Amino acid sequence: MGKTATRISYGNALVKYGDNENIVVLDADLSKSTKTDTFKKVYPERFINCGIAESNMMCVAAGLATTGKTVFASTFAMFAAGRAFEQIRNSIGYPELNVKIGATHAGISVGEDGASHQCLEDIALMRSIPTMVVINPADDIEAQLAVKAAIDHKGPVYMRFGRLAVEDVNGPDYKFELGKGVQLKDGSDVTIIATGLMVQEGLKAAEMLEAEGISARVINIHTIKPIDEEIITKAAKETGAIVTAEEHYIMGGLGSAVTEVVCANAPCPVKIIGTDRYGKSGKPAELFKEYGLTAENIVAKAKEAMALKK
Repeated sequence: MGKTATRISYGNALVKYGDNENIVVLDADLSKSTKTDTFKKVYPERFINCGIAESNMMCVAAGLATTGKTVFASTFAMFAAGRAFEQIRNSIGYPELNVKIGATHAGISVGEDGASHQCLEDIALMRSIPTMVVINPADDIEAQLAVKAAIDHKGPVYMRFGRLAVEDVNGPDYKFELGKGVQLKDGSDVTIIATGLMVQEGLKAAEMLEAEGISARVINIHTIKPIDEEIITKAAKETGAIVTAEEHYIMGGLGSAVTEVVCANAPCPVKIIGTDRYGKSGKPAELFKEYGLTAENIVAKAKEAMALKK
């Protein structure tokens, strides 16, 4: 199985689908890090470096979109979702323009860059924009297909990519469908619902639970908005206990989205794994352990959820 950072997948996908002459790629002077330099080398006439001016870049993207272009605005997640939120909300979301935001270096897996660059609130911010689609792919295959889905979707899309290389969880025949979750493993005792790089940890946790005689279902939610209510409701009814896992704050992210569905359709115990603290500088593996973003913690929370079953 391969191991690739999804930010690299983003750059590769832009080139792969870049023969569409309506596609224009913008970057905020971080093209080597966001990997949009890959697109720049092949299609320099459709690449614009907007400089270290993320808010202005979103306005440029909006303007280009009004002319019929499919625009990819690229920068770190902290600058895209944080610094440029107002422009995304008012200039892209409100008029429902065809702008795709490629946000890289999300989460604590950024590592040594520390709290200022470890964006852990971007999913919550982007979920709050009514017209925004929010995608958080788990691996290389899914990330590249997510870019294609964003191109095919008319309207604003936020895509979350990571700096850290991750193992593939999907095969070459995998079909990405916007708004549809993917069941990676069946189980009857508890459901693990994960997104992004936590999908890999969810699968490891399921193996650990199985070794203890516990049957765990694993669901990958790559599209957090619109979320797949059907697959979540079915899991809640059939297993009666859920644990969610995300590299994000526990407020407003995947856990919040899942509990909204569960409360409305099939109430059952839900344990949310994420963080409620700022990030810090450190090696990604050490940070995952400190913040509980591990298969071991998923196992522990799964048992807690199961214990609350009526």
